[in-house]
Amino acid sequence: MTSKEAFIALNLIEHVGPVRVRQLLDHFGDAPSILRANKQQLQQVRGIGEDTANSICGWEHGTDLSGELKRIADYGCYVLTQEDAEYPELLRQIYDPPIVLYVKGTLSAQDKNSVALVGSRQTTSYGVETARKLAYQLAYVGVTVVSGGARGIDTAAHQGALAAKGRTVAVLGTGINFVFPPENAELFERISASGSVVTQFPFNRPADKQTFPIRNRIVAGMTLGTVVVEANLSSGALITANFATDYGRQVFAVPGRIDSPRSKGCHDLIKKGAKLCEGADDILSEFEYLFPASNKLPSPGETGMLPTLTLSENENKILAVVTHEEAHMDEVIRASGLPASVVSVGLLGLEMKRMVRQLPGKLFVRVR
Repeated sequence: MTSKEAFIALNLIEHVGPVRVRQLLDHFGDAPSILRANKQQLQQVRGIGEDTANSICGWEHGTDLSGELKRIADYGCYVLTQEDAEYPELLRQIYDPPIVLYVKGTLSAQDKNSVALVGSRQTTSYGVETARKLAYQLAYVGVTVVSGGARGIDTAAHQGALAAKGRTVAVLGTGINFVFPPENAELFERISASGSVVTQFPFNRPADKQTFPIRNRIVAGMTLGTVVVEANLSSGALITANFATDYGRQVFAVPGRIDSPRSKGCHDLIKKGAKLCEGADDILSEFEYLFPASNKLPSPGETGMLPTLTLSENENKILAVVTHEEAHMDEVIRASGLPASVVSVGLLGLEMKRMVRQLPGKLFVRVR
């Protein structure tokens, strides 16, 4: 048995989490030795009681390692452990890093410069547009945008990064073969094509109340800082922010309307010391050492516009139907013949390139 196979097996055993595995590794030296140990040897390790020792001793009967290895091969993903150089370095530094990471796509050295964008599933249009714009701006200058792949702010963050042709990572609260929410199937495919979809959960693990906080700690742990875009006081995004604080990472919060319940969580974070975030510059200023002046793109204040990127096929179609007369987003969708989600992302890209301008009421006009 290889070391990686042993770690996959340990990850399949109930009640054997990252902290216990670290204690076992300190005692036995490597993962295969843990699985070869008898009950008496296992119980000599601090924190390993009789039930856990029994589970480890009976792992061949209690888990389906060969089936899991086949599922990994058939699905086209791969598994990283902390022994692999590709395992995210920032994640390696937290108290309880995942035993394994299932990865579809690729994790890159560039991802060490990553920022989490998170927020509520139930959003306002203000929150969605803000998340897309922040993600676009961050991805444009080479920051990897990490989020949880959920409805609402998470989805908008991934879309914004993809619109900028940048990198984004979706961290799932399920097995990697589950698409949750189901409407994000195409989005996850696009993410894995240019970034990665990752999870610590084995195949066929459904979402539940425990998996999402576990997922949130990975989002916070693998990033330099966490930006909460929109969240009420009970939002899971605040759990991510708390993990970021525990790990010594920077927390940012986007302010919203004072009478909006979906901004209460962000305002509470600001009161507690989170940095108020009005734009990407507020985030990048905390990590200036990552972006030497010679490598920075000119700011809109210096040039009047962001450097123009080549337009995608969809952006060209959208621009062709946006004129100097005000047009509602629904009119643009009808005239372009593109899905609403594609038009929304395309308009964001054109807006960031200063080719269209958004007016109140989801109205758009062509600038040039």
